Amino acid sequence: MNSSCLITSYPPHEKEQESQENGRLVADSIAEKGQKTCSGPGQVSNGYPSTSPQSPRDGAGAGTDRGSTPGTFRTLVVQQTSLDPPRETWSKKMDFLLSVIGYAVDLGNVWRFPYICYQNGGGAFLLPYLLMAVFGGVPLFYMELALGQFHRSGCISIWKHICPIFKGIGFAICIIALYIAFYYNTIMAWALYYLLSSFRATLPWTTCTNQWNTPNCTQYLSTDLNVSWTDNSISPAEEFYIRQVLQVHLSPGLHQLGWVSWQLALCLLFIFTVVYFSIWKGVKTSGKVVWVTATFPYLVLLILLIRGATLPGAWRGVVFYLKPDWGKLLTTTVWLDAAAQIFFSLGPGFGVLLAFASYNPFHNNCYKDALITSSVNCLTSFLSGFVIFTVLGYMAEMRQQRVETVAKDAGPSLLFIIYAEAIANMPAATFFAIIFFLMIIMLGLDSTFAGLEGVITAMLDEFPHLLARRREWFVLGLVCVCYLGALSTLTYGGAFVVKLFEEYATGPAVITVVFLEVIAVSWFYGTTRFCNDVQLMLGFAPGVFWRVCWVAICPCFLLFIIGSFLAFPPEVRLFDYLYPFWTTVLGYCIGVSSFICVPSYMVYHLVTTKGTFKQRLLKSITPEAPGSSGPQRDTIVITNAV
Repeated sequence: MNSSCLITSYPPHEKEQESQENGRLVADSIAEKGQKTCSGPGQVSNGYPSTSPQSPRDGAGAGTDRGSTPGTFRTLVVQQTSLDPPRETWSKKMDFLLSVIGYAVDLGNVWRFPYICYQNGGGAFLLPYLLMAVFGGVPLFYMELALGQFHRSGCISIWKHICPIFKGIGFAICIIALYIAFYYNTIMAWALYYLLSSFRATLPWTTCTNQWNTPNCTQYLSTDLNVSWTDNSISPAEEFYIRQVLQVHLSPGLHQLGWVSWQLALCLLFIFTVVYFSIWKGVKTSGKVVWVTATFPYLVLLILLIRGATLPGAWRGVVFYLKPDWGKLLTTTVWLDAAAQIFFSLGPGFGVLLAFASYNPFHNNCYKDALITSSVNCLTSFLSGFVIFTVLGYMAEMRQQRVETVAKDAGPSLLFIIYAEAIANMPAATFFAIIFFLMIIMLGLDSTFAGLEGVITAMLDEFPHLLARRREWFVLGLVCVCYLGALSTLTYGGAFVVKLFEEYATGPAVITVVFLEVIAVSWFYGTTRFCNDVQLMLGFAPGVFWRVCWVAICPCFLLFIIGSFLAFPPEVRLFDYLYPFWTTVLGYCIGVSSFICVPSYMVYHLVTTKGTFKQRLLKSITPEAPGSSGPQRDTIVITNAV
């Protein structure tokens, strides 16, 4: 039983009042005026610090003061709870903010936003991007932070407090997070390979004299004035990436992946080792690591921006990046790309925001946090566009080509081929290569910490008695599963697997999951009830704008993305390999394998719940009352007649 503390005060003319008992004996007598009976300094009856109640169901109790004048009743409600050790919290507010920023600002901000921006009208794209952020991305971001902070639960157990029949959403999120861990960390392994290859005077992707080069390799530096670039030319950077790092030329496609590359396997092992020792103890350790991993990329981006702006031809890239093409705003593709970009950039629906917010103090201002972190994320995407396109303009100047010809590829190849090649042509190339690939690793690590923490928090909250005291072993097992699952991405055809997971395993599934999450919160749990929860935490309720977004705009926003995915399935291509039809079927099967948890759990919950079908259905959509599951709490009401 946790320590308890009763503080009772009386008017000056009253010396003693009668003690009343509600259910259980609380006290045998009432002490003199202002006397305190405490079993722990600075604590309330549930063991949390008295200055920071954790939630209504975990709080110190509720008190109602029916007037302060003599002759009225004053009621003090105290909860005594039998709990495990109190929930872990962030050491500092900044730990939380940096963790959320590090999660939201990832590799996609560096390569995907600039590419999507110039592909969809340059500066004109910023208009649909901002509209989708204001009416779709930020409201979803705010909703998840508020849910996690109020209910203090991971993405699985939180549903018993919202709408129990939707609990399958939590399991689906965990499976999606595993799929992401299977391929996302492989990109960091590639970056680590580049980083280790950068510690030499001459970068290996600057010459055509290596064993992996072909006769089409065309070596050129800023000093090679006699070299002409043709349509058949292949840069040393492209051959280093494709033939040495990935070794894609040794695999004909997904039907024959080939052997595992031992170099990449060792690089990925190192990445997962860093991940494990950063998250094994919880947010108190990962919150310290993000002070480096979340801030270092901004320092590097600033250095690269200054360097890129001084390169010849940089202005060509910037003009191409921001030149408005207002005619493209009339096409559906632009709005779809804007919606998808802001959604995947902010990252609601992955269970991470729920997990991170659940470690906050109950009265933390998550509204301000949502506005700050989402703004930082969008501004970082915009800034990274300048960093990338100043270099693309420089490359176009060197090759005497148009910028759109140089920037024909989106995705990792934009970083590992074009940007790596540009760095190789700069003075002090080794220095810039080292800090650039360190930045790529840091950006990836933040998101990996967050993604796995979402799974860990969900499982520990759902199975506390089994896993709470074995966190280190559970995290070790989870990291080992992720490493084994990633082995297919380390083969000679591993890049094809990465692309398959990226296109099918996460996108449609997580958007559908978030759509159901918004419906469950806004329509089943109720916007009014949710806004009352927020008011209890923050002291003010969300305005009409947020209510309308949660009830109508966000569901329409997500349905628009889902419908576009289904109506226009993407044609997946990587390098010269066009994915055959059977890979599309395989991709959709992988996506459905996570989403199937939602209807499966609905059936399971209805079958296992007692009562008539109507009673079971009603119980399935009704939040469980506090104390109906989990730790037992003894509630005592002391009423003093004054």
